[in-house]
Amino acid sequence: MSNASIRATQGWARMATRAADLDMNAATLAEPGLAQASTAQGIAASQRPRSISVLPKVQAAPGGAVELLHEPAQRYRPLGILGTGGMGVVERAEDVDIGRPVAIKRLLPEASHALGVARFVSEIRIVGSLDHPHVVPIHDVGVDDDGRYFFVMKYVEGHTLADIIDRLAAGDTAALQFWTFERRVELIIAVLQALAYAHERGIIHRDIKPENIMVGAHGEVRLMDWGIARHVDELEPGEVPSSEGEAAPGLIGTPAYMSPEQAACAQLDARSDLYSLTVVFHEFLSLNHYLSHRADSLYGLIDAVQHEAVEILHPTRGAHALVPPELRHICEHGLRKDPALRFQSATAMIDELRDYIDGRSAVRCSFTLTKRMLREGGRMVDRRPRLAVGLAMTHTTLAVFGFASLIWMVVT
Repeated sequence: MSNASIRATQGWARMATRAADLDMNAATLAEPGLAQASTAQGIAASQRPRSISVLPKVQAAPGGAVELLHEPAQRYRPLGILGTGGMGVVERAEDVDIGRPVAIKRLLPEASHALGVARFVSEIRIVGSLDHPHVVPIHDVGVDDDGRYFFVMKYVEGHTLADIIDRLAAGDTAALQFWTFERRVELIIAVLQALAYAHERGIIHRDIKPENIMVGAHGEVRLMDWGIARHVDELEPGEVPSSEGEAAPGLIGTPAYMSPEQAACAQLDARSDLYSLTVVFHEFLSLNHYLSHRADSLYGLIDAVQHEAVEILHPTRGAHALVPPELRHICEHGLRKDPALRFQSATAMIDELRDYIDGRSAVRCSFTLTKRMLREGGRMVDRRPRLAVGLAMTHTTLAVFGFASLIWMVVT
């Protein structure tokens, strides 16, 4: 089963579970607390703020003067649809005032009830609170002429990690040459830095997958789509506490990239995000999803996430190189079913990945021992070149002398 097949399964499953979640909670709209909530459609047309351009056009006038022309227009000029999800549609547009491309996420009409608006507001405030280079910033919020809420983001042009993995798996020579294992590790570190920042603020993403990681035209890495992100210590809009006083979560997310506890609808923390990212990392290294053989059944996939042992990094077509043992160990560590046995923080995982780049990974087998010795030998040459040259000459002399002695013994 190809990666494209499992992505088709998990993409459908994500929308289905989110739609079911919305339908299940729609009944709660009749409750007094939610019934009084204002929806976008409930705002009178005269009260809706319009996104109108405010900056004048500047042009030269006779005699060297400057003329300012005020021609109010819609600030955001639509340029087409980028994608549609369970609750919103993302459009490409031009910010007429500033003259830059932007992305606009607009709430769908069918999701514009009180609960949908509350979740949309939660997404806006979560993303807006994450001021980090690897998170797309929000520029503006508003209500359009149809009474639909929207927010404006930086437009990121580039490729998703899913696109890159597909190119690598297809044996694309240029992609294989560029995406060395070191560069793949650097990309994952960038995503981990965004997660570390979010986790420090009590926010978990809950939907980490290759489609939600964007690599820009100049190599910038962004963790996208925080639509189902949440604060770990707060109830979500429409969420009902359990008898123990904790939230009773439902199945929400993308099954193929869920942690076992997320698939079991249990309580989540930062370690769930780290499991999901390790699934992505494993696929990026091996070019094959670790549960691709279970993609034909949604329920089988969810069961496998919870209970099936992970077989780490079997070589696949297009890989063209064996995955380094240090990275296989990191994937094995990150994909343990028990959260207590995984990486306990994004920072801890970053440290191990940086050790790999620096050649300082722990020695766990003959291969890692050999690599460590060679790397340390190279460092000694950098730090003490004269000593290194002297030792090399001594070893060479001894080797030549030993070889000459052996020849002498043979001929005599």
